[in-house]
Amino acid sequence: MKIRVIGCSGAEFPGHNPPSFLLDKEIVFDAGSITNVLDRKAQLKIKHIFITHAHLDHILSIPFLADNIIVGNSGRTITLYSIAPVIRTIRTHLFNSEVWPDFTLIPNPREAILNLTALKAGRMITVNGYSVTPYKVNHPVPAVGYLVEDRGGKRFFYTGDTGPTRQTWKQAGKRQLDALIIDVSFPNSMRELAITTGHLTPELLWEEIKHMPFKPQRVYVTHLKPQYSRKISAELRKLPLRHLKILKDGDTIRI
Repeated sequence: MKIRVIGCSGAEFPGHNPPSFLLDKEIVFDAGSITNVLDRKAQLKIKHIFITHAHLDHILSIPFLADNIIVGNSGRTITLYSIAPVIRTIRTHLFNSEVWPDFTLIPNPREAILNLTALKAGRMITVNGYSVTPYKVNHPVPAVGYLVEDRGGKRFFYTGDTGPTRQTWKQAGKRQLDALIIDVSFPNSMRELAITTGHLTPELLWEEIKHMPFKPQRVYVTHLKPQYSRKISAELRKLPLRHLKILKDGDTIRI
């Protein structure tokens, strides 16, 4: 598995892109930074987008991607996946012909650019040979992370935005993960804000990992607030985790 980190920031500043992770050119997890980073050719290769939740920084590129497809007359369609409440929010508040054209009906209902597909938490689907299972995580809005496994048994879990979420590890952690891509947004001094807003600090990350049935082989940290990145990074380096990496835009994860 090859995962390109298109964006992994917890805020948008010059040089910091919202979350998007591209798996093998055709599958994207979260869509904060597709159209502002990928060129036209790379955009048109995308077939599947898995959304963790409907906050703007995780869905921002979807409208522009749909527009690029229709204007380019490429004939491509994209399937957008998430749990039902997320799909409902996107349909109601984004593709409603007021905020943005309804690309679930354009150019016509039978050949629409976007196909919105509701998933059930805990139920696996197969896409491009990968098994993908959504599991609920702890966030102020309905949200899931995704467990992804290839045909050879390699596995990673992408949390999206999450606070402490031990029930998730009881459900998804029955086998060791080759990689965990996990949200750490705030420094330890902002623990209460992190918990209130559904995020983690370095200390909270360590508490989560201690409660996992099997420790992940590698931990990749995402969604740092750029304003606190130095402090968060320093605190992460103090954790007793040998294989921890703080992601940056443009990185590649190989599993």
